[in-house]
Amino acid sequence: MDEWRRSTAEQRQTHQSSEDPDHRPFTAVKSRRSSKRRHDPGMDCEAAVKRPHFPPLSGDKLKGGADELRKVAVPANRYTPLKENWMKIYTPIVENLQLQVRFNLKTRNVEIKTCKDTLDIGALTKASDFVKAFVLGFQVEDALALIRLDELFLETFDVTDVKPLKGDHLSRAVGRIAGTGGKTKFTIENVTKTRIVLADTKIHLLGSFQNIKMARTAICNLILGSPPSKVYGNIRTVASRTAERF
Repeated sequence: MDEWRRSTAEQRQTHQSSEDPDHRPFTAVKSRRSSKRRHDPGMDCEAAVKRPHFPPLSGDKLKGGADELRKVAVPANRYTPLKENWMKIYTPIVENLQLQVRFNLKTRNVEIKTCKDTLDIGALTKASDFVKAFVLGFQVEDALALIRLDELFLETFDVTDVKPLKGDHLSRAVGRIAGTGGKTKFTIENVTKTRIVLADTKIHLLGSFQNIKMARTAICNLILGSPPSKVYGNIRTVASRTAERF
């Protein structure tokens, strides 16, 4: 009897589960998101094979086929130094940068031009910066660093941009920058690893961005009237911090 009751109870449960939708067995449903996220390795290989390959362009194609020209004006006081150092200027521009250069006697300009042998698209900018640095008064050896290194820049500002001085006050400010026998200028150059040219009230700086910033701050402090000893201490402190940082 007990076995018969158990079998009839089981039959009733199965009959109820078939009629009642809440008691139906659970079936897993595949989600669309999971199927989208799954990647077929074969598809990745095909995408990698079909990826376009663009070969590097030559300098002639980058400049569009037309030759570019840059002109650098030469003031009268730099004619003689340019004539004396012409071969030192001509050699790196023609042999290393593969450019054409000439001095136009009518317009008094140094003209630099690209040609079919020019490979580097930035060679024209380097050459014009090199000539411009020499025209501003830098030595050829110092200006040559603009061709060899990429992180060097030129900066020019006037003493009156920092403080509107006139007469003897302006002369004393320029004298404070130079120092006795150029001592202050050389000290700033050595500590900040820059090159400085004083041309009347114009100040030209050659160096890296961070070093130019240090030298400019020191020169501005001298123009504003700070004593040289205080300026030396400040730039040495900043230079040591910069050296520790790198």
